[in-house]
Amino acid sequence: MEETVSLTEKLEKIKSPKLQNQREVQYQRSYTLRPSLTPEQTAVVLSAIEDTLKSQNHDFTPTAYFAALLALLSQAISASKGPVNKELATSIVYLLDLVTPYVPTPILRSKFSQILTSLAPALTHQDIEAPLLRSSVGCLETLLVAQDAGAWTLPQTQIGPRRAIAGLLVLAVDHRPKVRKRSHDALIKVLKSPPPSPSLDHPAADMCAETALHNLNDLVQLAGKKHKARAYENEEHHPSLMHALQLVKSIAAASGGWPTKKMDSLCECLLNISKSSNEYLTMAVFEIFEIIFAGMADETTSSKLPRLMEVISDLRPSQNDSQLLPPWIAIISRGYDVSAQLHPDETFQKLPELFNMFSGFLASMSHNIRISASECLISFITNCIPITAITEPSVFDEKILEKLGREAIDLLSVKYQAAWMEVFNVIFALFDALKWRATPLLDDVVKTIGELRSNESFSGKKEADNVLGKAIEAVGPEVVLNILPLNLLKPKAGKPGRAWLLPILREHVINTNLMNFRLEFVPLSESVYQKVIDNGTTEKTIEVKIYETLVSQIWALLPGYCTLPLDVTEAFDQTFAELLANLLYKQTDLRADVCKALQLLVDTNKEILSIEGTEENLLLQRRITKSIAKRNIEHLSSFAGNILAVLFNVYSQTLPQFRGYILQCINAYLSITPEKELLETFARVTGMLEAALAESIAQTQAEKQKQNQSENKMPPTSHTLMDLIITLSIYLPRSSFPTLFSLAALILPQSSDPQLQKKAYKLLPRLATSSTGVLALQDRNAELQQLLLTSASSASAPSRRDRLAAIAVITSYLPSTSLHFIPSILSEVVISAKEVNEKARTAAFDLLVLMGKKMAKGGTIAQSQIPHMPADAPNAEATLEEFFTMVSAGLAGSTPHMISASITALSRILYEFRTELPEQVLEDLVSTMAIFLDSNNREIVRSVLGFIKIAVISLPENIVRPRLEALVPNLMGWSHEHRARFRVKVKHIVERMIRRFGVEAVERYCPEADKKLIHNIRKSKDRSKRRKEASGDNVDGEIDAKQKTRRGRFESEFDEAIYGSGSDAENSDGGVDISDSDDESKTRQRKGGKTYIVEDEDEPLDLLDRKALGNISSTKPVRFKSGPTNGKARTKAKIDLDGKLVFGGDENDAMMLDFDASGNTGNARAGEEPGDGSLEGGINAYVDAIRGRDAVQRGRGGRLKFSNRKEKADDMEVDEDGEIRREVTRASSNNGSKRTGSAGRGGGVARGARNGKDQRRSFSSGRSGGGRVSKNVGRGGGKGGRGGNRDGISRGRR
Repeated sequence: MEETVSLTEKLEKIKSPKLQNQREVQYQRSYTLRPSLTPEQTAVVLSAIEDTLKSQNHDFTPTAYFAALLALLSQAISASKGPVNKELATSIVYLLDLVTPYVPTPILRSKFSQILTSLAPALTHQDIEAPLLRSSVGCLETLLVAQDAGAWTLPQTQIGPRRAIAGLLVLAVDHRPKVRKRSHDALIKVLKSPPPSPSLDHPAADMCAETALHNLNDLVQLAGKKHKARAYENEEHHPSLMHALQLVKSIAAASGGWPTKKMDSLCECLLNISKSSNEYLTMAVFEIFEIIFAGMADETTSSKLPRLMEVISDLRPSQNDSQLLPPWIAIISRGYDVSAQLHPDETFQKLPELFNMFSGFLASMSHNIRISASECLISFITNCIPITAITEPSVFDEKILEKLGREAIDLLSVKYQAAWMEVFNVIFALFDALKWRATPLLDDVVKTIGELRSNESFSGKKEADNVLGKAIEAVGPEVVLNILPLNLLKPKAGKPGRAWLLPILREHVINTNLMNFRLEFVPLSESVYQKVIDNGTTEKTIEVKIYETLVSQIWALLPGYCTLPLDVTEAFDQTFAELLANLLYKQTDLRADVCKALQLLVDTNKEILSIEGTEENLLLQRRITKSIAKRNIEHLSSFAGNILAVLFNVYSQTLPQFRGYILQCINAYLSITPEKELLETFARVTGMLEAALAESIAQTQAEKQKQNQSENKMPPTSHTLMDLIITLSIYLPRSSFPTLFSLAALILPQSSDPQLQKKAYKLLPRLATSSTGVLALQDRNAELQQLLLTSASSASAPSRRDRLAAIAVITSYLPSTSLHFIPSILSEVVISAKEVNEKARTAAFDLLVLMGKKMAKGGTIAQSQIPHMPADAPNAEATLEEFFTMVSAGLAGSTPHMISASITALSRILYEFRTELPEQVLEDLVSTMAIFLDSNNREIVRSVLGFIKIAVISLPENIVRPRLEALVPNLMGWSHEHRARFRVKVKHIVERMIRRFGVEAVERYCPEADKKLIHNIRKSKDRSKRRKEASGDNVDGEIDAKQKTRRGRFESEFDEAIYGSGSDAENSDGGVDISDSDDESKTRQRKGGKTYIVEDEDEPLDLLDRKALGNISSTKPVRFKSGPTNGKARTKAKIDLDGKLVFGGDENDAMMLDFDASGNTGNARAGEEPGDGSLEGGINAYVDAIRGRDAVQRGRGGRLKFSNRKEKADDMEVDEDGEIRREVTRASSNNGSKRTGSAGRGGGVARGARNGKDQRRSFSSGRSGGGRVSKNVGRGGGKGGRGGNRDGISRGRR
């Protein structure tokens, strides 16, 4: 019944007009050559069949549909002509493919010959389209799966399943991709569904393999026929080769690898193809081998693997075949990888033989062969050595490992000198695989590589260091140092010093004997340090500095030795602990390494204990079992008390910026300290803290300020002890918590020491990290509530963030009957939303959300327990709406700061709980905020703008759209305010409104005077859209990437909603245009505005005048300077010799300089030329030099600027800013209308040649417009030309 229902659903989709569109798209894609075909044709055929069945009183069963379609099929497809009606045949075969899977199997077997005979013309006709072929293949797939073993015995010459398979094999290499894909799917399903028989393979598997292989061989011969010298380089046949390889791949995937009888020929053919230079062919070959090996990975088909590996091994190419050998090596490597998974012991036995065979390829001259051989050897080492051969080797396993060791030593012979880098990689893998079993097998390898590394001319030092480092990890530093001693103190001839080993040891020492460090390096360190001490207080020589470096390098090894050491109980004794304590006290430079080592001793053993499960992997755990780790922890805990005492003392003597690693070490040992010692330590530290607090209270404020003046000062003792108390707190038993909380109650009300108060607030979040602390917080919740409420008035600003974190901890464990704490503390949390410190603001926002979630869970609010509430106030139910009401109470605050903070808090919790609030609450909030937009206080309005932005972005449209009428005009009122970025914020909110509600809805309520902003936004959007369309998809991708980058700047969705997407408007230049592109906005900032005002020199432009528009220009105006009138300049200015302006006084005062508009002095007009030798001329020359037109000026950045103006025939001058000015001086003549002298010999045009150093200079005289004779520097200057006036265009007074 289930199959009938599913078939009915499929047929309903064909008949349903609502689903016609979906199928129409599929049909249009299928019938690309015949777009007239539509899905209605299939629906018509189906309706006709159902009408016929209904008229014959048949039920709509799969069998009935099947019989009707078979009757129609014989009419639609002719045996001789093929499809009579292609459209009808396609619909019938499509429906037949749909129905056939639901037909009973006996019917399919009985009708196989009839269906195959009917479909054969469609499968073999040349002009058949892909949709008909795909449906026909689907029918054959269902029919072939239903056949029994007897049907598959029929030969291919008879009408039977094998003939159908032959047709599918032909279609499997068709040039049309969809036809090939459908044929491959059909073959895979048929081969994966064999009829019941004792054979592992399908009856048709051999036939499929033979046909596919024959086709592949023919194509290979054809591809290499024309170019024998370069086989397989004829790219014309590469597509066909790819199709044939895909067919082989499908058959291999379906038949569990490949039929065993056809294995030899397949491997030979694939290896021949793999040497092609076409990487796609090579990849296809590797994929086929990968599928074959993967198909043999299960137990049923694993019996084929030995035969396959034998065949591939027999096909070994020539020793120097650089094309065929690398892929053959890669295939062998993959094969033995699978073999090691199925038969690990047998593969391990073959490993020395394989290692010997493939190591010979490392002597090849071809780099590719050497690389392939080394990777193959690394694969063998990694995959073929079982874990049991390392952890629990048998005698036979040890012999195999010895053979491997000998083979590895041979790799370092001169024979493989060209492949030493590859050899180093192989040896590296060997050390990594053998672990501690590598000694003594590879001791000679360590010695040889160490000697090579000591050779200064050896170029592979980095690779040698890697191998030696891995050897140190595997066998331990003790073995390596016995082979390669350091020889640092007394190097002898032939025994060079190996100081280069120390950095390698530091990076790679792990899981070794700690006693080796005590016996080898501690005496060495003492000897070297003694040489430093012997130097005394004299100036340090290079040798002494080297000794100091050696000491630090030696003790830098200690953390590695303390990482899972094998002999903790023997090596870490009282003597060694005292040595480390002395180092901590005396050697400050070594404290970091010693503390890290002590910490690793504990942490690494605890990691072993934390491993889940009962089974232990000694290889993964580095030979440290859980029982050994437990014993090590117990041993270390016996020293914990003394070590903590030392660490506490060292901590108190260390500056705060260097205390981090000491505190981590203290944490590690506190975790293993016995409870009795822990309580004693806590009592001791508590007593010292109380004494320090009493001393601090008695200390005067002046003494405290005096202490704070020194830099790098040690913090007060109370601060240090409080740090230790906080660290201790999570390890204390419940019995110590009353003392802990009493300390907090003592410190929190003290506002005289903000840092100590800050540390006290950290105590509660610290307790929340332990299970015992959580229980204490729950039990003493009421007490802690009261403590936080009473200490609110004394809370200092630096402790605000930590106080909010403490409140968050108390709120997290607040019982449902104590929710009155939330409204009691809420005002402080709300006001913290306006904190300057960003972390404090974030903590306040998170706490508001936490409080909202707590209220949403429900409970009872005892309003009588809220401060300033009457004692008879009724209880209230805790709901999310009630929480919003509490926060909204701040809107009635007496100060703008409180109101602004309340609005900001409402914005945050609205964004968080917007989907959980009733619509009425949302509407009331939006309406209330619209009223606050009319406020005159900028702080309030700034918060309201953030709220409105949240509302526009996240609230439902049916809530915000009706309130646009009130929001838009009020928003536009603030669009003219430039302070506090109001204009930018309003622009962005309006943009988001337009994006969500449409420009018409926003423009409808926008005041007429502000509609230009709406128009600008619309224009900018259209411009941006056109720019995107013109730029293409790449620009869209870049813009999307930029937007993703912008979003990535924000840590939360709320921050993104409030502050995000505003960069476009913020980057604009403040004008009315809004650019969506960052690049454009930056360009606009650089260029500045492009509108200019042209105004008269005497009076400024009246912008209120209607005629003012005529003085506004979009291009830079050209200034015309008219000549003087009656020989006088328009403006005059008098200055004294110091350059100061002088007003009034005697006009004939010789000490005053009269300047005209051109910068020339009045004395010059009287005839004294600058530099003519007279006093007046000297003054003129000086003033011209510092005040004249050609004076040197200072520009931006203090750079000197020289005039670049050149006088031409019409005095066109180019200023520094690119402005062009034309100065025309009309010469006065007898008749006033004669032409000026022409340029040329004796002409009156003075050409300045001021910039060239080597240009010729000549003096020429010409009369200026004011009658002054000026001497100009120029070329060929002189009097007026022939027949001309003596007038000329010159640089005189105009």
